[in-house]
Amino acid sequence: MKAIFKKYLLNFKNPSGTSRGILRTKETWFLILEEEGKWGIGECGLFRGLSFDDDPNYEEKCSWVAKHIYLGKLELLKQLTDFPSLQFGVEQAFLSLRSNDSFELFESSFLTEHQPISINGLVWMGNKEFMYNQIEDKLKDGFSCIKMKIGAIDFDTEIELLKSIRKRFTKHEVELRVDANGAFLPNEALQKLELLSKLDLHSIEQPIKPGQMNAMYELCRNTPLPIALDEELIGVVDVTKKKELLQTIQPQYIIIKPSLVGGFAGSKQWIDLANDRQIGWWVTSALESNIGLNAIAQWTATLGSKMPQGLGTGSLFTNNFESPLEVAKGGLFYNKTKNWDNNLIKNLCI
Repeated sequence: MKAIFKKYLLNFKNPSGTSRGILRTKETWFLILEEEGKWGIGECGLFRGLSFDDDPNYEEKCSWVAKHIYLGKLELLKQLTDFPSLQFGVEQAFLSLRSNDSFELFESSFLTEHQPISINGLVWMGNKEFMYNQIEDKLKDGFSCIKMKIGAIDFDTEIELLKSIRKRFTKHEVELRVDANGAFLPNEALQKLELLSKLDLHSIEQPIKPGQMNAMYELCRNTPLPIALDEELIGVVDVTKKKELLQTIQPQYIIIKPSLVGGFAGSKQWIDLANDRQIGWWVTSALESNIGLNAIAQWTATLGSKMPQGLGTGSLFTNNFESPLEVAKGGLFYNKTKNWDNNLIKNLCI
């Protein structure tokens, strides 16, 4: 078996704002396997500035994986606990290599019967006009769940934007989620959550920065608005630590991002622990290309969740790969009348 890694830079169509800054490009890596003329591919969705494995020696670790691919999937996963994005890529690549079709990894009605996965429409930060135009576009496109990034512009302006949606649509017509990406200070967070709760929101993701376990517990205990942990999960790889985090903070929801929490195995561990504690969850992408997004979507479809997932990010880039993934009427479809480029994997090797 041969293995190589290729770096790829995704370019955003429009600068995309979060409370952590403006995104214009997104680095990602592909693990490509070849064995007896058969090919497999996995995306290692490194997220600079966020991933636990955002390491200066990341490329060196990629080379190590390529040289030790003979160890096999299970042994590699054990040795890559500090590199969750590489775990994700290794899982995909071996699945891809062993599948009849390199891009069809998990069988479900999503793949075989054109059944959609319900997803949220994502609204990025920007000035009021930019954000409002995004909201209008998402509603026209048939989304019944909208997730809005908050925390980078004036909070009062964000409140007004949310109020304008609620004047037009009840919570039964449009579900609203907000994501602060840790933008609130602990001493102001509860007051802001109280204001947000008056707008019939579904939930807020990561209101304060991760690593403040006691403060987050107090927020989750007293919040009038359900809280979903996101960045809080990153870097927590030991199962005992995962249990401790959930038992201490007791959130209402957790967000599962396979690229950031150790691939499908790491994600499933979080889901099982959450289910045992009656904590809700949903799956989102972490700005992967369509190769990684495709794998996440197919895996998510096997979980049977009816909640809107965060998987509508494939259209954000100018140089993404053509694929059967298609967003329509608030859902993500696998449209088999569209095809992957037959030479996609080989071309990446050039």
